[in-house]
Parts: sequence; C-alpha cells; structure tokens
Amino acid sequence: MNYQGFEGSYLGDSSRIEDQAKLECKICWHQYDPAAGDPVWQIASGTPFSALPDHWRCPECDGDKDQFMVLED
Repeated sequence: MNYQGFEGSYLGDSSRIEDQAKLECKICWHQYDPAAGDPVWQIASGTPFSALPDHWRCPECDGDKDQFMVLED
C-alpha cells in the first residue's frame, strides 16, 4: 500500500515546501506565514517553514511541525 498522507501534507519532507508557502496546523488551524514569522517562538519574519528549528511547535496547540499542511493559494 502506497501511503500518500493527508491532502496538502508535506509528509515530513521540508524540501517539498516552497519558501513562501503558508502552512496550517491540522489540529487547531493556526497558520504559519513566513512573511510574518512567529513572535511566540521569536522567529524572524521572512523565515520559511523549512528553516524553522526542529524543536519548533505550533504556538497555539503545541502540535509538532509534521501536523502542518501546505495551504493552496
């Protein structure tokens, strides 16, 4: 069985995510926008999702990075 994951999921492979892509937590719907960064984790604006530190978690629900899905424009 070939598992494709959730629609919009990057399956933990951050090389599949464009630098300007916005992502949304599938648990609480918090959106990570690289243009805004993340003030809770002191992530500078302009930081792509793929460049977030491994220990970064959703600032709303504490979900893992792999709980985020790429938003389509």
